Amino acid sequence: MKQSIAHVALVVRDYDEALDFFVGMLGFDLVEDTYQPEQDKRWVVVRPKGSDGVSVLLARASKPEQEAFIGNQAGGRVFLFLQTDDFWRDYNAMVAKGITFVRDPKAAPYGTVAVFEDLYGNYWDLVEFSDGR
Repeated sequence: MKQSIAHVALVVRDYDEALDFFVGMLGFDLVEDTYQPEQDKRWVVVRPKGSDGVSVLLARASKPEQEAFIGNQAGGRVFLFLQTDDFWRDYNAMVAKGITFVRDPKAAPYGTVAVFEDLYGNYWDLVEFSDGR
């Protein structure tokens, strides 16, 4: 048997503002943006440029219970990990675009890492692994 995770859902306030951040600021590719009239929602999928792995489903909160989790999907922990093949290239580009880093870059036993927040406040690691992961 072979299985894999296809998408990770990220609860967002608004599709277009989320696209502005993920595509415009982070440089992700827009994989799909399809309106689903039967549910009055969009199926919006983005993926880091050059990746063919897991993608992020930008899922607009549709109920007050869901709205409470926008920006806090992991209880204040790092939620997602953006792997890069050149940490300093991507870190400097992200800083230049105004992305907020909440933890400065550091060398760790597994590689170079810094924590940034997305437009809603979810924490992400920007990481370049050096240990073969």
